Amino acid sequence: MTAAIVVRTPNWLGDTVMALPMLAALRAAEPGARITLVGRWATMLAGQGVADVGLPYPKPLAARRRLAHALAAERPDVAVLLPNSIESALAAWRWRAARRVGYATDGRAPFLTDALPLPEPRRHQVDEYAALVAPLGVSAVAAAPAWTLRPDEAMDAEIARLLAEAGIAVEAPLVGLHLGAAFGSSKLWPAEAFGRLARRLAAAGLTPVLLGTGDDAATAAAVTRAAEGPIASLVGRDRPAVLPRLLARLRCLVSGDTGVAHLAAAVDVATVTLFGPTDRRLTAPRGRKSRVLDRPAPCAPCFLPRCPIDHVCLTRIEPDEVLHEVRQAVA
Repeated sequence: MTAAIVVRTPNWLGDTVMALPMLAALRAAEPGARITLVGRWATMLAGQGVADVGLPYPKPLAARRRLAHALAAERPDVAVLLPNSIESALAAWRWRAARRVGYATDGRAPFLTDALPLPEPRRHQVDEYAALVAPLGVSAVAAAPAWTLRPDEAMDAEIARLLAEAGIAVEAPLVGLHLGAAFGSSKLWPAEAFGRLARRLAAAGLTPVLLGTGDDAATAAAVTRAAEGPIASLVGRDRPAVLPRLLARLRCLVSGDTGVAHLAAAVDVATVTLFGPTDRRLTAPRGRKSRVLDRPAPCAPCFLPRCPIDHVCLTRIEPDEVLHEVRQAVA
């Protein structure tokens, strides 16, 4: 029986969601262990039943040293490292974890006790995370993430207020248009295309609503201009804690390859995800209502955060094609 397990969770929201099946299987295999999650989005997993503690991973070096000292005092039996960086392996070594499991990348094998070869060819991210816990005897990992929404009247009231302030009727058939991507501009569908899609959605009896962070405000304005009419917007108005419940109100989400798409799929919302610079085989949302659109391009997938040429991989996807996928998804 393992007494203490620390999992260094991913730096990206989407990857964190894709780690849920592995985390749930680890919890089921070690019900008596104290499982601590450490990562940027670790605290968002509170209530998912996969860990006892969730800790943010601080940026300042001094704060990281304090965290390492606190974790080392517990002498973890196992550290499972989901990021493939040497920094995460060094951190686990500083935590004095007796067993350190991760992929042998970035020259970090000397700091791991279980240095697994990176799969070749690469597998879907959900499956690569699942393979990390196989050396611990953990199997029966689910193929798709599932996010649990527990009753929360205060959060429901907050979402109701947000929708009312945006002029959205409670019974409106919402289709979320998520405009941003933390990865970079190469994942962004053009604002003009989003605007044309919004017009078509409204004509089809659906209610488009713009989603994104405060950094997407300029894009939201461009989408509204292209739509030639007002569009309900929650851009910059929600927060991570309410995001799963807000997404659950949608009939469908249209977005690029972003973490929000994975979260929407995990709460069982239909998704239409537009792929360009990244590979659908590795990171497509795994929901039962998930759909993916991409177009062949000689340079794709390039995995570049910014397109150095004409962004043909995404500009070839037409709003009418997206509308067709949305209508099929919500039918």
